[in-house]
Amino acid sequence: MFCKTNKKMKSLALAGMLAASALLGGCLGGGQQQQQAQVTPVKVMKALKQDTPLASEYAGQVRGKDEVKILPRVSGTVVEKYIQGGQYVTEGQPLYKIDSRQYESAVLSARANLAQAEATLQNATIDLRRDEELLASAAIAEQQVTTQRAKVNEYEAQASAYAALLKKAEEDLDDTMVYAPMSGRVDVNDVAVGTYAVAGQTALVSIGTIDPVYVQFSISETAYLKFAHLHDLNAGKKEDAIVTVTLSDGRQYPEKGRIVEADRALSQNTGTLTVKALFPNPKGVLLPGMFARVRLSGETVPGAILVPQRAIQQVLDKTFVIVAGDDNKSVTKNIELGEKVGSYYIINKGVDAGDRVVVEGLTRLTAGMDLAVTEVTAEQMGFTMESVATDGRSASAAASANAAGK
Repeated sequence: MFCKTNKKMKSLALAGMLAASALLGGCLGGGQQQQQAQVTPVKVMKALKQDTPLASEYAGQVRGKDEVKILPRVSGTVVEKYIQGGQYVTEGQPLYKIDSRQYESAVLSARANLAQAEATLQNATIDLRRDEELLASAAIAEQQVTTQRAKVNEYEAQASAYAALLKKAEEDLDDTMVYAPMSGRVDVNDVAVGTYAVAGQTALVSIGTIDPVYVQFSISETAYLKFAHLHDLNAGKKEDAIVTVTLSDGRQYPEKGRIVEADRALSQNTGTLTVKALFPNPKGVLLPGMFARVRLSGETVPGAILVPQRAIQQVLDKTFVIVAGDDNKSVTKNIELGEKVGSYYIINKGVDAGDRVVVEGLTRLTAGMDLAVTEVTAEQMGFTMESVATDGRSASAAASANAAGK
């Protein structure tokens, strides 16, 4: 009886030990899972150190270097048209012909009047010579010679006047043929044959040069002061500012331009300065009216420390980043921001080259947390050194506002 009771107690004790062991193991396993759950996954990127050129982008618009409206010098009906809209023409090429019949008649009439005046002058000159010979022999009075000399002068003046009228009539006749004043491309808003053109009023067609062309843009007062010490934007006394443009389809135009003109004053409406850069356009890619992003290069910052913009955090008056320390714990570093360059900021103080800056997983991340670190590159994150438009608007909208002075 005693043996059975002893065995039963031993069995109960063994069962209790097993239950306690299981309970202890469960508690220990739960603690390990909780500890693993506190590790925060983040993506980090090393802070860059490199010579960094500063540049700014502005919304610009292509404009022709020389654009003129072709107005006729004489009035009349257009009887011939030698061009088509959009055609490239060369200087001196015929464009239009205006009905010349009335101008031909005017030339014939002016020639007849001049011939008559010259004949009258010739006869008066002969009479003056004869009277002068008679006066030498005291055969006539001196007053008669004086009167004849006055007539000769009068007829000379009349002949000169008719000669001027003939020249004017011949010029008008020549002007019935309208020629291109320069090489360039004509627009499509040209007049048709049969149109009555009024001298100095009717625009027959517009023509503009296509190589080179201007790209016009506006910069703020701050930007002007920023670039003024690097480049003379007005007189070109210092090295010309190099300008590049990106077209609306995202392609960079291969030719580089240079600033050649700047307005004399800031716009009262926008507080900006209008600037023109001249670009070669040998293939005619740039058309007047196109919109483009203008990139103006500035100084180069040697050995700049670069950190992606998305890593920057600001709370009240503090600006900081979170980096992954050597022990993969999060560390907060206060920083001083410099210039913005594309997807990055130049860091003046607070970050060293090679620091592993957290660029993803920043939500609720604080100092001292354990991190599960994945290192990424700029290419993987889509970061770039290219700048974006400084005014935050699309190139077309900003350029339209600039052109309208808004």
